[in-house]
Amino acid sequence: MIVNSSHQTILFENFMDIQHLRLGILGGGQLGKMLALAAHKWDITTTILDPDKECPASNVCTNFVHGDFTDYDTVYKFGKTTDILTIEIEKVNVEALLKLEEEGLVVHPSPHAIKIIGDKGDQRVFLDEAGIPGPEYQIVDSKEHILDLVQKNKIKIPFVQKLRTGGYDGRGVFIVRSEDDLDELLEGPSLIEELVDIEKELAVVAARGDNDEIKCFAPVEMVFKREANLLDYLMSPASLTQGQEIRATQIAIETIKKFKMQGLLAVELFLTRSNKILVNEVAPRPHNSGHQTIEASQTSQYEQLLRAILGIPLGDPQQHGIALMANLLGEPQANGKPHYQGLHKCLSQNGINIHVYGKRKVTPYRKMGHVTITAPALSEAKEKLKFVRENLRIFSYDE
Repeated sequence: MIVNSSHQTILFENFMDIQHLRLGILGGGQLGKMLALAAHKWDITTTILDPDKECPASNVCTNFVHGDFTDYDTVYKFGKTTDILTIEIEKVNVEALLKLEEEGLVVHPSPHAIKIIGDKGDQRVFLDEAGIPGPEYQIVDSKEHILDLVQKNKIKIPFVQKLRTGGYDGRGVFIVRSEDDLDELLEGPSLIEELVDIEKELAVVAARGDNDEIKCFAPVEMVFKREANLLDYLMSPASLTQGQEIRATQIAIETIKKFKMQGLLAVELFLTRSNKILVNEVAPRPHNSGHQTIEASQTSQYEQLLRAILGIPLGDPQQHGIALMANLLGEPQANGKPHYQGLHKCLSQNGINIHVYGKRKVTPYRKMGHVTITAPALSEAKEKLKFVRENLRIFSYDE
């Protein structure tokens, strides 16, 4: 095993080196679980740090450490027990990662990139200054600041408010469509963006490995569940013209290059009705928009992340056939121990691949799993998705 300090990459001379690697993962949610399972294929030792003793990854990793990944001392001590450190969530103690990197630990993605991306205001400014196309925006300090700028006609309704930090899975985002909505503005420093006239919402997962090797998965089209502001399902590949597909992929490549990071970068995009492609936001980790790659692609996003951060040549991201991926969400009334109704019936069908994350409690619209549907034609895939929607529900035993 050789550490290439100039690129902060671990390079392997033989397979035995991989087996002796100690991979640390900050975060043990569903992304950490699926990453640990991918690492298990190569017999990599995985150690996960998470504040929840019963997090989804706790029973699939080699070692589990109960602790707060936002605490400096906890992250620093955890990093000292690993050969390479990565994340499955941006909300980690970046100062500890910077110190570990300074002392020679291989940390991917770059802590500098995590720091920028973790603040939606800083992220938007960085993308703008890098020449990456995005919506018009303003940075504001507070709810009162927004109201003042609206009154002065410096912010025009409609617009989108995004809290700079702390938001995830649709939380921390509020759309103002009329003056009546101003009473419900979110409190806190925010990013204000124009409300884009969207034709389609897209995503491209890009991987950057050693020596600037970059490969992208096919653009996907995302359909959102409006009441929960969560991804409902996606279609892969997206229905785009050749020119649109090329442009979306080029933007993803340009973006991961600008961040100078190794690993995965999920680039969420808007295709506007005027045929522009704009970056909505990015995530420096495995992403909801890449779950379908486990069944539908030659190389999954999780294996691709491992290849990227370990200095192994990137795998083939090509997809076989059509795939739909749908989140499995808790029912609106659910609140307690999860009960998966219809699981047996759905698993009796070919082409329906169900992933249960193992979360111990279900709440309304909480992500409890996902389903990937593979089929030779989109019409067939949609019929199977309809079957899942009609038969698989996640309630709680407490209802």
